[in-house]
Amino acid sequence: MSRYKAYPAYKDSGVACLGRIPPHWAISKLRYKFAFGKGLTITKENLVEDGIPCVNYGEVHSKFGFEVNPTKHSLKCVDESYLKAFSNCLLSKGDFVFADTSEDLDGSGNFTQLTSDTVTFAGYHTIIARPEGHKNTRYFAYLFDAKEFRTQIRLAVKGVKVFSITQAILRGADIWLPSDDEQKQIAAFLDHETAKIDALIEKQQRLIELLKEKRQAVISHAVTKGLNPNAPMKDSGVEWLGEVPEHWTVTKLGWICEFITYGFTNPMPTTEEGPYMLTAADIEFGRVNYEQARQTSEDAFLNTLSDKSKPLRGDLLLTKDGTLGRVTVFDGAHVTCISQSIALLRLMQEKVCSDFVSISLMGASYQTKMLFDAGGTTIKHIYISVLSKMNIALPGIEEQKEIVLALKNRLLRIDQLADKAQSVSILLQERRTALISAAVTGKIDVRDWQAAA
Repeated sequence: MSRYKAYPAYKDSGVACLGRIPPHWAISKLRYKFAFGKGLTITKENLVEDGIPCVNYGEVHSKFGFEVNPTKHSLKCVDESYLKAFSNCLLSKGDFVFADTSEDLDGSGNFTQLTSDTVTFAGYHTIIARPEGHKNTRYFAYLFDAKEFRTQIRLAVKGVKVFSITQAILRGADIWLPSDDEQKQIAAFLDHETAKIDALIEKQQRLIELLKEKRQAVISHAVTKGLNPNAPMKDSGVEWLGEVPEHWTVTKLGWICEFITYGFTNPMPTTEEGPYMLTAADIEFGRVNYEQARQTSEDAFLNTLSDKSKPLRGDLLLTKDGTLGRVTVFDGAHVTCISQSIALLRLMQEKVCSDFVSISLMGASYQTKMLFDAGGTTIKHIYISVLSKMNIALPGIEEQKEIVLALKNRLLRIDQLADKAQSVSILLQERRTALISAAVTGKIDVRDWQAAA
C-alpha cells in the first residue's frame, strides 16, 4: 500500500483485532447503528420458482458477494401469501443479510446487501441488519467485509462442524466510524479500485475457463481420433463418439472393469489421524486432494468397511454425485476409503491402461455424455448401472500408453498457463482484501483521493 499516504496521527482503538486508528474516528457497537431481525422460518420445500424473491443463507455464502439484486441475480421465491403474514421479514434497499450458520469458520460473518427496491424476503437461516439513519451504507458493506471486523465474529461464534452466528454476536461487535463525508469518500474509493481489480480477476477466470475447454478438446480429440492424422477412420456406431480409427474397438466401460462400485453409505467416526475418508469434494481431475479430507480410525477402517470402499493402486475414482465426472487414478499414496459419492472402477489391467481410461473420461465427449446421462435436477447423480453401459473407444494397450505420454506433454503447457492464471487471480484477490482492510481501518488516507479523469 506504499502508493497511498497514511494519516498524520493515530490513537489506540481499544479493539484488539483493530489496533490503531485515526484520532478523529469513533468506536461504537453495531447495536447502536442497526436494528436486527430474523429471516423467514422456512425450509427448502417452501421455495418456489415464481413469487417473492428470497435471500437464503445459501445465496449469502456462495453466489453474489456482498450485494444482491433480484433483478440481476436468480433467486428462489416464496408464495405471495407470505407478504401478509411475515412482513417483518421483508427487506428494504440497503439492508444487510447475514447467514446465521456456516459450515466452516472462514464463512462465519458472510453477508450480502440488498441493492434493489424489489420486494424481497430474508430467507431461512438469516439475520437482518437494518441501518438506522445512515446514508453511507456502502461504507458498512466494506467494513463488514474487512478481516478486522470478521475476526471478531470468528472469535465469538460457537460450534465444531457447524458454526452459529447469533444476533447477540452481531449486536456486540465493535465498529469504527470516520465522519459521514469520510465514509462516503472511502466507499467511493473502494468502489473504484475494487472494480478495477474485479475486472482483472474476471479476465483471469475467463482465461482459466478457456484453457479448461482447450484441455478437454485436446484430450477428446486424442482419445477418440488417435495421434495419427492419416489413420483410416470408421463410424463408431455411437452418435456422440462419431468416427474413430479403423483399428480401434468400441466397448462398454463395464466390460473392461472387474467391477464398478461405490463407497460406504453408513456414518463413519472422524479422528485426527488414521485412514483418509474421501468424498466427491476431495477428487479433482487427475489427483486426490487430501488437504481437506477427513480421517477415520484404524479400527473402523478394518472392521466396519467392505473391500469395495477401499481403493487399490491403479483403481479409477470418479465423482458420481453433485459435480460429477471428476476422475483420477488412485496412486495408493495413503490408506484410504471412499464414500458413496465416489465410483470405484477396478480395471482389467491386461486390457487397458488406467491412465488412458482416466484421461479419456476427462475429455469433452465423455464429460458431456456423463452429464447427459445424469439423473436429478438440483444435484446431479449418475448411477453405476448407467456408467457401466457407457461406450468407450479403445486402441491396443501399447497405443493407449503412447497417447497418454503424448497427452501429458501437450497438457503440461496448458496446465502451467492455467496455474499461472490462478496464481495471478489469488494475488489480485489478496490485494483486494488488503485494500479494503487498509481503507476501512484508516491505514491509508483517501480523503484527497479523486478518480482519474
